[in-house]
Amino acid sequence: MTGQAEQNVVIVGGGFAGFQVAKLLSKKLDARRYNLILINSRSYAVALPASVRLVVDAESKLEETSFVKLDRIYANGNGETKVGIVTSIEAQPGVSGGAVVLATGERISYAVLILATGSKWTGPSAIPENEEDVLPFVNAWRQNFAKANHVVIVGGGAVGIELAGEVKDLYPTKKVTIVHGGNQLINAAYGSSLRKGLEKRLHARGVQFMFNEYIDDIPEAGVVGVTTRSGKHISDADLVVSARGGRPNTDYVTSLGEDALNGHGFVKIKPTMQLLNHPSIFALGDIIDWTEQKQAAKLMWHVPVTVGNVVSFLNGATPTKTYTGATEMIVITNGKKGGMGYFGFFGGFTLGDWFAWLVKSRDFMVPHFRKDLGY
Repeated sequence: MTGQAEQNVVIVGGGFAGFQVAKLLSKKLDARRYNLILINSRSYAVALPASVRLVVDAESKLEETSFVKLDRIYANGNGETKVGIVTSIEAQPGVSGGAVVLATGERISYAVLILATGSKWTGPSAIPENEEDVLPFVNAWRQNFAKANHVVIVGGGAVGIELAGEVKDLYPTKKVTIVHGGNQLINAAYGSSLRKGLEKRLHARGVQFMFNEYIDDIPEAGVVGVTTRSGKHISDADLVVSARGGRPNTDYVTSLGEDALNGHGFVKIKPTMQLLNHPSIFALGDIIDWTEQKQAAKLMWHVPVTVGNVVSFLNGATPTKTYTGATEMIVITNGKKGGMGYFGFFGGFTLGDWFAWLVKSRDFMVPHFRKDLGY
């Protein structure tokens, strides 16, 4: 490694969680004592919420703005980004320190390890890890949407709703159907007002719905017709798009033993964000085993607790900051000009199209994302 210090502080994952932790730690760590190393599969971070527009609308040119290099996040140059994929962790329960192993076989030791690998996605949100594959992937999806006559979106969560809005923006007359396993859009964490409000807005644009239905196998693009689990046939569907929720990107954590993850692949943590049996390993973001909706907004609470406790641990003090959960809130777009927001304060309330446009729909907060990364 390029750092001159004897010990490494390693962050795995350069998404919203990882780069924010790296930014703060670069200001707090003594470069004479610690090398700060951020390991990410690409040299850039991806403004993932914008992917629903990126893969539909070529005129957005989001490929020019939503991929941002991870080279300006370090205060006084105190840190480095290493492109690689961590495949396993070498650590002993109860013993501080260890190493991560990359797909290349390279081994990087750590005094503290921070896991921030986020979610794995399917369909058009599954941006490839290999940089050379990214633009072909994006262009293929754009062509798929352009050619399709009937787009069937599997999953009526935030991604599915936002994707439908983007398709309707660019192709107002194109047929769009959302197939969703629940009896309303998204889930009950956000209240009926938001769920019904979004359904009404999409219905007004001609989006159709099939509730309490599932599509288990996604046909290849261009294959015409698809059948739901209950046997209902959508005969003219010629583009079936997976917009199912993300899954924790934690396969590499299984190297720590079965007790490191819960049955759904989430990392078991203490309220200090430390792993249960590994005091020098911390985790935050979408991958943690915590009963809450997985979204970037939670990082307002995750990041300060993690960084504060990492610094305490490195200084030989007992980590005392604790995460106690966060109020649920979400903004879901409906194309470039609309959408709705939900805030769990005061019993829960919603805000409509103007608010959604102001904070998210017009640009998916890409300018803010770029500024946060030093661009």
